Amino acid sequence: MKETELKLIAELMKDARRSDRDLAKAIGASQPTVSRLRTKLEKEGIVREYAMIPNFHKLGFEILALTFVKVKSVLDPDRVEKIHAFVNERMKTTPFDIIMIEKGMGLGYDAVLVSFHKDYSCFMDFRNALRIHHLQDNTTDSFLVDLSDTERYLPLTLSVVARHLQSSKEEKKE
Repeated sequence: MKETELKLIAELMKDARRSDRDLAKAIGASQPTVSRLRTKLEKEGIVREYAMIPNFHKLGFEILALTFVKVKSVLDPDRVEKIHAFVNERMKTTPFDIIMIEKGMGLGYDAVLVSFHKDYSCFMDFRNALRIHHLQDNTTDSFLVDLSDTERYLPLTLSVVARHLQSSKEEKKE
């Protein structure tokens, strides 16, 4: 990937609301170049979406949960379809409940779910629904983050990744 493209991606990650003119100034390119690169990055699927990250606590959520799943048996296509239906229905009735589900590996688990909850009771309802409906024969463990905690170490933001992209490019130049 070209240096100008990485600079543009980093600037978009910091603030995607900026105009192409502002982005051009920030990366040292012309506005038409930025417009052309942005379109190219979107078409190639490198830029998938533009989204802001809110302060979830101010939206009324007290808990961010990382729920790890150990699948004890291979999930047949019918079971996978039922899980997809459960997640889709859950997202209609409880938005923000589940924001990510991905297969992976590590710590003895096969998948992770990321979810937000208004309080501990809502989290327990969510966890029980998972166990009862779709993960009853699998192991789940959760790590809960208290979003009301005022002592923050590195909150969720893409600016951190943007700064890393910029600094790694600068290190390669030296």
